[in-house]
Amino acid sequence: MNAFLSAIWAETLKAYKAGIIWISFAAVALMPLVAGFFMIILKNPEQARQMGLIGAKAQLAAGTADWPTFYYVLLMGSGIAGMILFAFLTAWVFGREFSDHTLKEWLALPTTRATIVAAKLVLITVWIQALALWIYGLGLAVGAAVGIPGGSHALNEVSFWRVMSIAFMINLLMPWVAFIAGVGRGYLLPVAWAFVTMAAAQISIVLGWGEWFPWAVPALVAEIAGPNGSSIGAHSLIILFAAGLAGIMATIAWWRSADQAK
Repeated sequence: MNAFLSAIWAETLKAYKAGIIWISFAAVALMPLVAGFFMIILKNPEQARQMGLIGAKAQLAAGTADWPTFYYVLLMGSGIAGMILFAFLTAWVFGREFSDHTLKEWLALPTTRATIVAAKLVLITVWIQALALWIYGLGLAVGAAVGIPGGSHALNEVSFWRVMSIAFMINLLMPWVAFIAGVGRGYLLPVAWAFVTMAAAQISIVLGWGEWFPWAVPALVAEIAGPNGSSIGAHSLIILFAAGLAGIMATIAWWRSADQAK
C-alpha cells in the first residue's frame, strides 16, 4: 500500500510540476463560459447583433435563455470536449514516459510496473472527476451571473449527477487511450485514437446502434444526439463497464510485458 500511495504522489507531483493541471482547469472553464455566452445572446438576440456578437444573418439555434437550456449546452460541451481533452490528459500521463525517456528507469524502481500503471489510472480518474466538478461549479456561478430564469434545486441536483456521470463514463474508456499510448510509444497515436472513436461513436448513433457501442454511451447521456438521447438501457452500462475493464487489463498487461529498454 505504501508503494502504491508513493506512486500516486509521484505521478501527481509530475503533473503539478509540469503545470498541466492548471492548464486543464483553464481549458474546461471555456465550457460554462461559452454556455453563458449563448444565454446572453438568447436573452437579447437583437442587442447581440447590434453589439457585433453575432452576424446580422446568423441563425440562432432553437432554445430559450433558461437553466434547462443552459445545462443542455453544458452537457453537450462536456461530452464533446471532455472526450478529447480527457484523452489528451491520459495520453500525456502515459506518453510522456517515452518523450522524456524515463521509461527505462522503471526497471530500477522497487515499485512494480503494475503498481505504477494503477497509480497513473487513479490519478487520471480523480483528475477527470475534479474537472467535471469544476465545470459544474463554474457553470452555477456563470448561470447566476447571467441571471437566467427557470432554475430549481431539483434541476441543479439532476444536472450535477449527469455531469459527473458523463465524466465517469468517459473515465471508463481512458484505459484504452493509455494502452494505445504504450503501443504507439507517445502522444500521437492515442490522440488520433480519441478522434477516431469519437467519429465512430457519432456514426453508430446515426445508424441507431449507439447504445451498443461503448464510446457512444457518454455522448448519448450528454444528449448530443438530441434532448431525449439520454435514454439508455442497462445493457449499455454493462457494455461500457466491460469495455473499461478490458481496457484496464490490456493496459496493465502491456506495460508489464513491454520491453522497457526501447
